[in-house]
Amino acid sequence: MATFAYATAIAAFLILLPLSCYSESILDHHHGDRSSSVPQSDVDLLEFPLNLEYLEAEFFLYGAFGHGLDTVDPSLTLGGPTPIGAQRAQLDHFTRDVIEQFGWQEVGHLRAIKKTVKGFPRPLLNLSAESFAHVFDSAFGSPLNPPFDPYANSINYLLASYLIPYVGLTGYVGASPKLQGATSKRLVAGLLGVESGQDAVIRALLYEHANLIVKPYGITVAEFTNRLSDLRNKLGRTGLKDEGLVVHEYIGAEGKISGNILAGDKYSVAYDRTPEEILRIVYGSGDERVTGGIYPKGADGRIAKSYLKKE
Repeated sequence: MATFAYATAIAAFLILLPLSCYSESILDHHHGDRSSSVPQSDVDLLEFPLNLEYLEAEFFLYGAFGHGLDTVDPSLTLGGPTPIGAQRAQLDHFTRDVIEQFGWQEVGHLRAIKKTVKGFPRPLLNLSAESFAHVFDSAFGSPLNPPFDPYANSINYLLASYLIPYVGLTGYVGASPKLQGATSKRLVAGLLGVESGQDAVIRALLYEHANLIVKPYGITVAEFTNRLSDLRNKLGRTGLKDEGLVVHEYIGAEGKISGNILAGDKYSVAYDRTPEEILRIVYGSGDERVTGGIYPKGADGRIAKSYLKKE
């Protein structure tokens, strides 16, 4: 009898042992509670990036296919309004292939976040050519003639794309040390890895053409990136956290080189940004309390809404 009881205890231990090794996310999925292992302090930090993930998904999907989440998977929008002015870009075959991949990756990012936290509906996004033209005009301090059209060709589209994943990745870097739960940390690390990869691909494709004159403006690709990075630094209001493709050597890696295919601090470590800095940039206002730009009605989630004036 004792032998039987001992064998039963061992069997039960062996059955339960693998369960103790499962990750939090696997256990959450098994029990159907997506937020049971996510500390409340993490929820806002995980939901805030949805604003940028919606933006990236729609910009890349429309750029590649001419349609977005409303066609790909309407359930992901949670009933949020259709983007303004988004359209299919005139891309060469290789660039379109890359952007298609980015679009599907962003769909995955939305699913991953929403499996972990509740999320919120897609905010209103202004992805019109006019919206991007305003950003580029701001970067140069005067209107470009003709107005910049991100959908006109591959180089223009890549320059517009330069604006997007990098802001998101700095946000993930900034959020990482504030997270408490293992599930939250794993999710953000995974999202950061792919967002960084997207930014690296965009920068590499542009760096290959750094000295190309963007028609009809008579301005090089490198100068466009420098101006856009300068604008984001100005709007963010926290000093140097953004760098173009060609910099002074003392800013480059180890102060040795002007080529700057990846942006990083003096140790070549990625810069971080707070939600407040990100809102200042994506609103184009330099103020997290003043909406505009790509988010005409503002971003969503508790963090973003906490800065908006009450009606």
